[in-house]
Amino acid sequence: MPTVIAIVEDDPDQRENYSDVLKSHGYEVRTYADRPSAEAGFARELPNLALLDIMLGEDMDGGFDLCMQLRNMSPTLPIIFLTARDSDADRISSQRMTAWDYITKPVSLEFLVARVHALLKISDQLQSAPTASTTVSVGALELNEDSMLVRWKGQSVSLTLTEFWIIESLTRNPGHVRTYDALSDVTRQGLVERNTINGYIRRIRNKFRELDESFDRIQTVHGTGYKWEQGSA
Repeated sequence: MPTVIAIVEDDPDQRENYSDVLKSHGYEVRTYADRPSAEAGFARELPNLALLDIMLGEDMDGGFDLCMQLRNMSPTLPIIFLTARDSDADRISSQRMTAWDYITKPVSLEFLVARVHALLKISDQLQSAPTASTTVSVGALELNEDSMLVRWKGQSVSLTLTEFWIIESLTRNPGHVRTYDALSDVTRQGLVERNTINGYIRRIRNKFRELDESFDRIQTVHGTGYKWEQGSA
């Protein structure tokens, strides 16, 4: 089966340039100039990866709306924002929507192809991972790798996809330190700053503490990263 890349870009020249370079590397490309045409296309066929501009003509946040719709259709679809908007607020919004990357224009076409290839490789690895045992227990924590749901002491914890990936990474080897670089890779969002990782950890801790005020399993290793301490329960 061909690998399908969807490009949602209102500028015809940029849309054609991205399409041509991706096709030259063997990808099958679907292009859309606006949100309605993209919505119709996604309803017919989900791509293997989506490249979204944020501002689509007069639709100032059309790419964000598309991202949320795609997330409802597939929680693990690689989504890259490719946009001229470079504010921290937009970047934070993209992370909350669990986009895998945020690239600002102008972009090197060679870099774009390399990033698409890398994220598709990660996606393939996730899909081909062994699924014989989908529920993992670490003390009082249970993770279901198929549904990406987490339970703590029998209660469901409402995590985003990125937060789930971080918890799964921390609990894979309890007591072992996961460095900032390792956790950055886990987010599938390209280069992620330490403060962003700290923000994710803070939100995760708060969600666990809403269920259990004494929750202290995620330990800070100052200057290095974080680890999951299994404890006695």
